[in-house]
Amino acid sequence: MAGTSELYQSVILDHNRAPRNFRVMEAADRRVEGYNPLCGDQLTLWLKLDDDRITDVSFQGAGCAISTSSASLMTTLIKGKTRAESLALFEQFHLLVTGRLGAEAPGAPLGKLAVFAGVSSFPVRVKCASLCWHTLKSALEQADVRVSTE
Repeated sequence: MAGTSELYQSVILDHNRAPRNFRVMEAADRRVEGYNPLCGDQLTLWLKLDDDRITDVSFQGAGCAISTSSASLMTTLIKGKTRAESLALFEQFHLLVTGRLGAEAPGAPLGKLAVFAGVSSFPVRVKCASLCWHTLKSALEQADVRVSTE
């Protein structure tokens, strides 16, 4: 079990040190700001859509390692997915970080997101991990809004 924990920490630290898709996107179709007042995490998420498919996604912001790595992993996973696929991934991730879905649950298409399974043991960190996901959900439903975890 210690090996798995170390691997998960390694993935989170890697995505925190070198976040993927961390950039401003010019000519985005959607731009949404997210804020976690509890710990101060904040991010801006940009989406480019082609009909129902996410063709590009990026983010910028400042936050803890969990918040930044969650956004980094999320952006790598949703690029190329449809709205419905991305929203289904949001639901699965939310169940995972709130402890209502095991990391190895059958049919859970979480891949590397399973590294966040342990977050459910630290309720105050759930908002850190899920901020980008709530921001994504809002971006897929409407444009140019501000999301708060409160």
